[in-house]
Amino acid sequence: MIRSEAGNRTSDVMAAIRAKISGRALLPGDRLPSIRGFAATMGVSPSTVVEAYDRLAAEGLIRAVRGSGFYVSGGALPPLKLAATASPKARVIDPFWVSRQSLDAEDGVSKPGCGWLPADWMPNEALRRAIRSLARSDDALLAYYGSTRGALALRRLLLARFAEEGFEAGPDHLMLTNTGTQALDLVCRFLLRPGDTVLIDDPCYFNFQALLKAHQVRLVSVPYTPAGPDIAAFEAVLDAEKPRLYITNSALHNPTGATLSPQTAHRLLNAAARHDVTIVEDDIFADFEPEPSSRLAALGGLERVIRIGSFSKTLSASVRSGYIAARPDWIEGLVDLQVATNFGGPSPVSTELLSHVLAGGGYRKHMEELRRRLVRARRETADRLGQIGIEPWLMPRGGFYLWSRLPDGIDSAALAQETISAGIVLAPGNVFSLSQTASGFMRFNVAHMQDPEIFRAIARAISRLG
Repeated sequence: MIRSEAGNRTSDVMAAIRAKISGRALLPGDRLPSIRGFAATMGVSPSTVVEAYDRLAAEGLIRAVRGSGFYVSGGALPPLKLAATASPKARVIDPFWVSRQSLDAEDGVSKPGCGWLPADWMPNEALRRAIRSLARSDDALLAYYGSTRGALALRRLLLARFAEEGFEAGPDHLMLTNTGTQALDLVCRFLLRPGDTVLIDDPCYFNFQALLKAHQVRLVSVPYTPAGPDIAAFEAVLDAEKPRLYITNSALHNPTGATLSPQTAHRLLNAAARHDVTIVEDDIFADFEPEPSSRLAALGGLERVIRIGSFSKTLSASVRSGYIAARPDWIEGLVDLQVATNFGGPSPVSTELLSHVLAGGGYRKHMEELRRRLVRARRETADRLGQIGIEPWLMPRGGFYLWSRLPDGIDSAALAQETISAGIVLAPGNVFSLSQTASGFMRFNVAHMQDPEIFRAIARAISRLG
């Protein structure tokens, strides 16, 4: 028997929800996307989503709550499923979507939704020189595991950088990790238990959501403003929800590009102290700022703040190492946890390569040129987007993101599905938004917006959707 087209569409919606649940994008008790919002994402009618939700409720996978919506049932969680879906068009747009489309993109695919710089913007010659130098190293560097805290040379360079910004930290406050993501994962393993509450910005870096879902914690969010989190809302959430952690970017917030103001930083630290909340400050974009802005770790010290970071945005996403700066007793516990999960610190080859590049004067020159290049790219991209009705939420002081408002009535998830067929990966707003209130926004990576065809393809897609 051949299914009708309507039956196929209903089955596609049901499959997308099952994929979100099996992939941990939705956990028991989580609210499903709104009927109208998910209809726009899937390119179907609201009545198709209603039918799909009703069928899933009849199966017991989800449950309807009158006046509130649909929620994942308590016993719905299957074993974790890591298999790829059939096609980008069939896969639901969730916090994993942009990562998978960007990482798996074939040659020739444009990636203005990705979170890294083009290869020819990176200091590749400096890395090649470091590799040639490493080739002459002794056998131990090439053969042995990394030490538990990571290479001493790179830790010393990091401590010197901390001192330049007035951030007091000693050797016992610092450890290296394989990546910045692993740094956050270790912190979550160390401090959180399933069911704990974690506060994030709205919008925020989408992989914060993906990682925290894997730790089976409860997520709550606070609206982000051009000066940092909305402090009145922040204090209200601390009162009502009692979160264990608050995770944020200080310098050049991802995705908005906003900068934390000194006034907001002080009020945030005071509120966190009153409510015994630990702050995780992801400082990965610090070197893209023209001048340093307020840092929570520098202002509040490491008693309540944990700083994490890496070099994947400025040096190489292939040669990777991250770090954690925290109070010494926590570093001791985190080192043990890294030994248990990774058997030692990051690769000695990677950390030695990074040390070579950072120790020379070439790194500062590289960053100065990168900042100048990005100023031009931000201005040119904003001008071209403006010509097709897309306006930046704000013009960032640095970095490579533009958080931008789409023309009225255009859903960013639907736009991303349109452009993926043209070989263009975009980053729609709601993958960054826990509250799912950013459907009218898109994050653009200006370094990957140099091809005029990208703007023409987006304009054509907007015309089709409008």
